[in-house]
Amino acid sequence: MTKKKAVLTVTEDLSGLFNGKSEQFGGKVEKAKLLKERDTDRLTIEKALATVTRQMEISGNRPRTISDYNIYVKHFIGTVRTTYVDELNSDHIYEWLAIMDVSKQTKLTRLKCLKAFLSRCFDNGWIERKFWRPINIKVDNIVKEGAAERDINILLSVLNLNDFVQLRDATALLLMYKTGLRINTIVHLENRHIDLENNLMKIDGSIIKNHDQLLLPIDGTLNRLLTVLLNQNEAIRKEYQRENNYVFITKQGGIIATSQTHNNIQKRLNKYAKEYGLKNINPHALRRGFAKNLLEKGANIAHISKALGHSNLAVTSQYLHLDKEEVAENLRKFL
Repeated sequence: MTKKKAVLTVTEDLSGLFNGKSEQFGGKVEKAKLLKERDTDRLTIEKALATVTRQMEISGNRPRTISDYNIYVKHFIGTVRTTYVDELNSDHIYEWLAIMDVSKQTKLTRLKCLKAFLSRCFDNGWIERKFWRPINIKVDNIVKEGAAERDINILLSVLNLNDFVQLRDATALLLMYKTGLRINTIVHLENRHIDLENNLMKIDGSIIKNHDQLLLPIDGTLNRLLTVLLNQNEAIRKEYQRENNYVFITKQGGIIATSQTHNNIQKRLNKYAKEYGLKNINPHALRRGFAKNLLEKGANIAHISKALGHSNLAVTSQYLHLDKEEVAENLRKFL
């Protein structure tokens, strides 16, 4: 280690030189000190985001939701010309939206995340008014079609149920269409969630998006498929010495999804759809098909909403894309 030269050591006592007002700087030192103290007490947007993130983790929000908050708020932070939460206003949001070279739908998604973050800041008392509420982006509603029963029947007819992977995929496909379960719930289903004796799915809130328990009926076909699949799973786990109770596993006995973006069943469904020229054979379309099928058979929309695990009926109405003419025609029969 190089020894510090004596010439670099200042021996004069300069302590207190900048304490109080300095004649040389005309009081600017004192003013700078006060500004520094004031800024130390203020909350930066980055610190607010860290706190909100922690609150969301404790509340049990989905990792994907928390990730979206962080991505879009950090993008916002990188574009606005301010550091502190209490300085934010609507102009900052308009400037942020203006620099985006993306579709209106993408802008709307990002804006919703930012608004949700700012609402949490308001709830925490860091912002005095909800200046972001009037800001919106109009986009055309794109009707997403549900899976058609015809296409599902075609796919089921070409899958070889003597092959474990195809049996698993057929069971997952039919289960999503008959129960409306999300793919993330499907991959975390365990044996304890299935009551074959009573033809019921008894799903606890730990694997449901809104954390509510769900009871969903299954028919005889699903019962038969699940019975065979569960028995086959046991044989595979024994062969590969794997310990888990998942309903849907890999052919080596492991979990079917290692992350939200890596899901064997979802990839297989996409492959089948391309191979056999089928439309809307994907997890979300199967869920929509379940809801639309129930509605067409006369099911109560409140019951459909409950089965889907939606927080309110407004979400279900949007989900089903009920147009004004369809609503009017359905109401006519009750007059």
